[in-house]
Amino acid sequence: MAEVSQNIKVIGFDADDTLWVNETYFRDAEQEFGKLLSQFETPNKTDQELFKMEIKNLPLYGYGVKGFVLSMVEMALELSNHTISNDTISKILDIGKDMINKPIELLDGVEDVLKALSKKYKLIVATKGDLLDQERKLEKSGLIDYFHHIEVLSEKREENYIKLLKHLDINPSEFLMIGNSLKSDILPLVNIGASAIHVPFHTTWIHEEVSQTETRLVNYKTVKSLTEVLSIIE
Repeated sequence: MAEVSQNIKVIGFDADDTLWVNETYFRDAEQEFGKLLSQFETPNKTDQELFKMEIKNLPLYGYGVKGFVLSMVEMALELSNHTISNDTISKILDIGKDMINKPIELLDGVEDVLKALSKKYKLIVATKGDLLDQERKLEKSGLIDYFHHIEVLSEKREENYIKLLKHLDINPSEFLMIGNSLKSDILPLVNIGASAIHVPFHTTWIHEEVSQTETRLVNYKTVKSLTEVLSIIE
């Protein structure tokens, strides 16, 4: 695995499932949605079709709870041949509201890591999702004062990161990204010459999964928990 550059000036953190729990709530919501539509289709089939709907709608709605809820409503209409009841639509909306109102559950050691690294490096958040929702979560997390800059990206591709680094006025070799998604937080950064540390979360959205072939020759570090990052870069 590659060594982290010694020239690091800015460290970027993904938010969802790197700083706090997020994907778990989507899995729970999918199960609840499957039960709501069980009279029309099996939960497994409903889950598969919902994923297809989410991917189709990404260019329209982007990432986050709101787009997820709209995809659930559209999927419910489709699977029920537009016979879904108003009561069920209301319950789908309640699933989304419940997700948005979830308390922020920080992952182990997050604040200790941010406190230590903020003394030496400029820290930023680089995340995908709905702007309002991500701002709300950051505010509720109590972590916002550790970050110099918050960037909510529509996508996390190489071109998005290049634009971000230009905005920060730094070279790729001066940037380190830390996140749970190989597809979004690791591969694009390594490809543009930045450093990256992968902190796996116990569940990953299918859309964020990558094959072993895609990562076989890629140089990045993997740690079991965020606290291990301190032994690498502090």
